[in-house]
Amino acid sequence: MLSFKGTHFPKDVILYAVFFYVRYGVSYRDLEEIMEERGVEVDQATLNRWVIRYSPAIAVKAKSQKRETNKSWRMDETYIKVKGQWTYLYRAVDGHGDTLDFMLSEHRDEEAATEFFKQTINNNGFPDKVVMDKSGANYAGLANINLLLILAGFTTMIDILQIKYLNNIIEQDHRFIKKITKPMMGFKAFHSAQATIGGESLFLRKLVLGIPAQASGKNLT
Repeated sequence: MLSFKGTHFPKDVILYAVFFYVRYGVSYRDLEEIMEERGVEVDQATLNRWVIRYSPAIAVKAKSQKRETNKSWRMDETYIKVKGQWTYLYRAVDGHGDTLDFMLSEHRDEEAATEFFKQTINNNGFPDKVVMDKSGANYAGLANINLLLILAGFTTMIDILQIKYLNNIIEQDHRFIKKITKPMMGFKAFHSAQATIGGESLFLRKLVLGIPAQASGKNLT
């Protein structure tokens, strides 16, 4: 359960601020002004702490409430700037478009792809098939998983489909991430990037969109 113990603001105010940040990609300076226009005075440092603390926690809570993952996955990677350097963002969604998992990496190679598939499978179980683009590194990463299955005595492998047009679902998601991160001018640290990217996922958006528009008598609409 999310704990708001020790905070000096109502829960709905905090959730509204976190939602606005991860959904619209505003800077903390802009978010401070947005909250002030709605009658809530809160500084940028506090807003940053809220996003880092509550965005991952809300995402974990929402994951337990999402619909069952189907066995057809879409996987791809894009890039975002962290600490002034380009890093690679690995992501996977299922056939419904629901986010399965993501991973930030300083490298775009077979080792990173293998690690991403291990993480995603550990969190979601094995898929029947994975659709990806023509990336040789991503193909090799999933082939490594199939090799581990063979060594473990499994007879059924994960189908690997390298068909670009079937990956449109996740490519659209990448465009959304680029849209919300562009105004931020990159992230200053990995942990803040993790919190924001985790927060933008579909299940978090659905959960936080349900918060009341009124918070402790202050109009947040």
